[in-house]
Amino acid sequence: MYNFKNHRIISISKILSYSVLSLAVFVSCNIGRDSFSEGEISIIMSGDSSALMRVLTIENKTDSLSLRKQSAMLSKSEIASDIYKLLAKRLVSTVSDSTVDGVGLAAPQVGILKRVVAVQRYDKEGAPFEVYPNIRITEYSAEKQTGREGCLSIPDTSGIVERAQSVIISYTSPLTLETVNDTVQGYTAVIFQHETDHLDGILYTDRLYGK
Repeated sequence: MYNFKNHRIISISKILSYSVLSLAVFVSCNIGRDSFSEGEISIIMSGDSSALMRVLTIENKTDSLSLRKQSAMLSKSEIASDIYKLLAKRLVSTVSDSTVDGVGLAAPQVGILKRVVAVQRYDKEGAPFEVYPNIRITEYSAEKQTGREGCLSIPDTSGIVERAQSVIISYTSPLTLETVNDTVQGYTAVIFQHETDHLDGILYTDRLYGK
């Protein structure tokens, strides 16, 4: 005898199975290889917004290898996520803490291989710290400036580096999720160049003047 009830149960079960499978594929495709890894999420979620993050240094072999890696872009959904928002707050908390006393910090310096930097904007009133996801420098001025630089990832040392006097930066606005371009000059331009170098695995010691 044809059992409509059993057939219906089996059909519903198949539909649910296909739905779960489709959802898994959809999520997998949308997460992508550039999403926050489990390890990165663990680092970000290890403290609240005021908790300092451990800064990687070249004195540690594993840290040193990580500092030489390329950082990945973030999707708009990732920038809108609570995980990114917590990362942004912790980057600022870390670099602005009196025990650190920095002027800029890149995400790979705390073990997060994403194109995110925190920069102190000395060119703005109050010199606030601001965070820039998907940051890139799209243009460098021909005019140069030379100055001494140090790095939180290279403790107790400094060196003279030549940088562009002004740069044009491109980044994703955390508020609108649209691409924004901005021209930055002077000392703040130096900070942006130093920090975006970190995103490409470059340290200031690679650019020492006269090297």
